[in-house]
Amino acid sequence: MEAVGRRKTSTARVRITEGSKESLVINDKDVKTYFPTLELQKIVSEAIEKSKVAGKFAVSVRVVGGGIHSQAEALRHGLSRALVTFDEETRKRLKKLGFLKRDPRMKERRKFGLKKARKAPQWSKR
Repeated sequence: MEAVGRRKTSTARVRITEGSKESLVINDKDVKTYFPTLELQKIVSEAIEKSKVAGKFAVSVRVVGGGIHSQAEALRHGLSRALVTFDEETRKRLKKLGFLKRDPRMKERRKFGLKKARKAPQWSKR
């Protein structure tokens, strides 16, 4: 089963296959190698833990774009979408946690006449 997850400019293409042992490979690397911090590893594994299907699937992921944190969240989004196709009970559980909703927040564009999206140059009255 395949699914796509997104966050900011990151895109994760998740492929799940029913296997005898659990494995999670991201861009041909192990989870602990690709996401070195415990926080990022927790974000990624949340979807599997909360869906209560841990150990049943072999997961292969291709992640591109954005930063490492948004990649982790994109992976969680894609993984949640893929897991839902196997079980309706999982859908209810993951939807309640908000893992199936695409986070719409994006970087605001820079406007002309300003230094950044909202930062204006110093203003002088006289």
